[in-house]
Amino acid sequence: MEFKKILEKGCFDLHLHTTASDGSYSSSEVVKMAAQKGLVTIAITDHDTIDGIQEALQTARTLNVTVIQGIELSTNYKGKNIDILGYHIHESKELLGVLQKMKEHRHNRAQLIVNKFCKLGMRITSNDVQKYSNGEVIGRPHIAKAVVAKGYAKNIQEVFDLYLGDGKPCAVDKMVLSPNEGINLIHNAGGIAVLAHPLLIQDDALVKELLRLPFDGIEVWHRKHRKEDGIRYKNLAKKYNLLMTGGSDFHNEEHTIGEFGFEL
Repeated sequence: MEFKKILEKGCFDLHLHTTASDGSYSSSEVVKMAAQKGLVTIAITDHDTIDGIQEALQTARTLNVTVIQGIELSTNYKGKNIDILGYHIHESKELLGVLQKMKEHRHNRAQLIVNKFCKLGMRITSNDVQKYSNGEVIGRPHIAKAVVAKGYAKNIQEVFDLYLGDGKPCAVDKMVLSPNEGINLIHNAGGIAVLAHPLLIQDDALVKELLRLPFDGIEVWHRKHRKEDGIRYKNLAKKYNLLMTGGSDFHNEEHTIGEFGFEL
């Protein structure tokens, strides 16, 4: 089905994370949860990996759910983290090569973060963290869960607010691409490139600058977007002739699949 028709039909969530990156649920569990919510089309968009897609596709075959092969690429522009969603991507030598390098960096980054917590007197280990990553690449939420389990913080959000958020004492930068590199990587894999959660960039002038790049769409609806944000980004989509997408950015039990702010 044409991508635009999927959006018009509704009952979708095009921003979902699994244990293949930093989500709390496996791809199979996420698909089943989406089916229970009555969703028709979802996209698995794990950070810098497509490892969870095949499992999702297999599970979806037994349910009335269409799974779009997606990804969320980490890029950086003028010191800002810029996430780019890719939809309908296909495996390619170029894509797999770049993702492998990012995976190796993410593994090393996790150990550096653990070391930083230890230096602050919070004695967590890689084994503590791996309990929550299910053998997949370790992400920040997995580390945050270990910190909470050890009693060093009340909840995951507090860990991010005090230690793991960008610029905080235990933060370590990802290996990232430029937005142009990310867009080209998605396009070369046959995909559609969408600017993710523009509100989180916290600079609409920069958002407008980014939209002059060859993006295909912008994420208008997101669980952190208020109604006025959605209206503003909807107008930008029209101005730049872009697709409008939306998703819950689901990671864990604190988020709700299929709910992202307000009426379409």
